[in-house]
Amino acid sequence: MSFYEDRILPHIIDRACSMGQVMKLRSQVVPHAKGVVLEVGMGSAINMEFYNSDQVDMVYGLEPSEGMRRKAQPNLARSPVKVEWLDLPGEKIPLEDHSVDTVLLTFTLCTIPDWQAALQQMWRVLKPGGELLFLEHGESPDDGTRKWQHRITPGWKKLAGGCHLNRHIADLIRHAGFEIQELENLYIPKAPKIAGYIYKGRATKPAKASPAA
Repeated sequence: MSFYEDRILPHIIDRACSMGQVMKLRSQVVPHAKGVVLEVGMGSAINMEFYNSDQVDMVYGLEPSEGMRRKAQPNLARSPVKVEWLDLPGEKIPLEDHSVDTVLLTFTLCTIPDWQAALQQMWRVLKPGGELLFLEHGESPDDGTRKWQHRITPGWKKLAGGCHLNRHIADLIRHAGFEIQELENLYIPKAPKIAGYIYKGRATKPAKASPAA
């Protein structure tokens, strides 16, 4: 890992992902987590203040960046929720099959190189009937914005930790076999449209589920 990725990028990402409107959206998603939770791409643990400690048993925080895990310590110290770090990427989740009740994704799916493998791993560890909560940015339905997203993404991801501006998040989740129960799309107010189109919602792993393709 380069000096930029370890020492500089975590601060940039943390700043961008903790703006007021973004935090408001987080506060609408994270409190729905319950039981044993897997938070994929936990980053600096920004979400900790929004967990409902009365309904969460513990959180597995999947975060491969040592810089992000260091930055998370103050947020972890302020929370009563137990967190266990998993320092591997999303494509390699070191948990047993059907071992978590909730998977939480917040501004993470855009950065995972092999999104399909990562979602298959999330599917594997989630209990049948469990929930995938997501808050992600991605491909816009507006032609002009979408064209710029495709143009800019190759250079953008080199500077932004692998972030893709042009992933259709809902389609990726459906492709993995999850059933989307709630979906809201919106632009973050005052944010650049290329990076501010949001997918916010809830998906389930069917109780009688076949393995994800």
